[in-house]
Amino acid sequence: MKSLLYTFLAGVLVTNVAFAQPRKSAAKSTAGTALPEQRITLSETEAHMRFLASDELQGRRTGSMGNMIAARYIAEQYRMLGLKPVQGQTDFYQNIALERVTAASSGVLITGKDSLKLGKDLVVMAGGPFDKTAEVVYAGYGLTESEDGYNGHDVKGRIVVVQGGSPEAKGAQEIFRASNQKRKLASDKGAIALIELYSESIPWGMVGQYFNREQISLPVAGAGTSTLAHAWINNKDNQFKRLKEAGQTITLRTSGRPKVAAPSMNVAGVIEGTDPKLKDEYVILSAHFDHVGVGKQGGPNYPATDSIFNGARDNAFGTVGLLTAAKALSQQRPKRSVLVLALTGEEVGLLGSRYYAENPLIPLKQTIFDLNIDGAGYNDTTIVSVIGLERTGAKAEIEAGAKAFGLSVFAEPAPEQGLFDRSDNVSFAAKGVPAPTFSAGFKAFDEAIGKYYHQAIDNPESIDFSYLTKFCQAFAHTARLIADRPTRPMWSAGDKYEAAAKELYK
Repeated sequence: MKSLLYTFLAGVLVTNVAFAQPRKSAAKSTAGTALPEQRITLSETEAHMRFLASDELQGRRTGSMGNMIAARYIAEQYRMLGLKPVQGQTDFYQNIALERVTAASSGVLITGKDSLKLGKDLVVMAGGPFDKTAEVVYAGYGLTESEDGYNGHDVKGRIVVVQGGSPEAKGAQEIFRASNQKRKLASDKGAIALIELYSESIPWGMVGQYFNREQISLPVAGAGTSTLAHAWINNKDNQFKRLKEAGQTITLRTSGRPKVAAPSMNVAGVIEGTDPKLKDEYVILSAHFDHVGVGKQGGPNYPATDSIFNGARDNAFGTVGLLTAAKALSQQRPKRSVLVLALTGEEVGLLGSRYYAENPLIPLKQTIFDLNIDGAGYNDTTIVSVIGLERTGAKAEIEAGAKAFGLSVFAEPAPEQGLFDRSDNVSFAAKGVPAPTFSAGFKAFDEAIGKYYHQAIDNPESIDFSYLTKFCQAFAHTARLIADRPTRPMWSAGDKYEAAAKELYK
């Protein structure tokens, strides 16, 4: 405890007094004087990084004490900088009643002569202890009452079998979201269990590894959804298509997945804009502050000498960018208001951003842009990489913000990874808010990225602090330029999120 307190106080004190001589830069106000982002210092960024990615925070896993300590550190930085809670809030926290779901210890599904075992062919998604034999009813995707759904079938007291995923679901988050919707509808219709025939693009081995360990989740609305037995079975080669046939029975036995509360929070502070009209519009600056924890929580690969996944690059790096931008923008406020939003739960399913998008502290209609920071690391310290640069309407400001501090912009790195839809920005984009991700410089997921990405060696000592400082300056300046724009950024014509924007801003 003494070590943690010392580190915390040192970070606060260094941040409060670290104003080294400003370097030469193109970042000038219209009057020609240096802007506050020019005065972001290396010692300041290093102090934040060394606290947020310290061993004492134990990998900042969502729902853990280390995660809560990181949230408190961020909130007290807001307080010191003079940020205000959102109107109607008594503090900087948006509390989220998350749940910790432990892994099932046993599970088997018996259909005819086949016996599917936990881990190999079966994963338990939800529910309490279950041991029943019952008739199955096939309900298509199980998402609607239509012909490709329940189609009038009575499923009360029966086991519902559905196809995995959905016609629209491509990525992991969409597949998982559809699965939650299926569980709710099956529960509402009186089913006693739900079985999904999984044949999606994500390899079954990865599915089994992920779901056969602890998860953190948002509670699924609806009575009975947490107790309904729910399992996926590996149907990659369509070997269990017979489960779609009417009139047969199966047996499902599972220990269930017990749930306990795992509260966490987003941390939100406001910088009020200076323009009498534009201050009612908000730019969100976001970054997730959670990481993956310790030991097997973080994954199977870690050395015996170090089991803490410190997450310096992912995403203490972004959180430092958020805090330094908050400082610069509060010292000289832009025309529009800024919501500085540190998000929890990104690593366990974009939970903090999903919760905020459904329960916004500022109406999304007043939110004109989200500039998000996230990343796996960097392999080029001459650039920032921006996912969504060409799509979200602020290319000129992003390029100018980077150029002011000697950096260029690389658009859409590693396109095969589908990165736009894998970070917190997508929670805002899905609602219509233009939302790119501003990342540390990389062009591809190469060996340099893989060396640190979600690895226990991703510690503060491995960070290039000179580059971190330039990155933070560029991010803060970009945020200022966007907040000072005379017009709102808009999605590119034809973008898949343009329709949501038209609905939001009509």
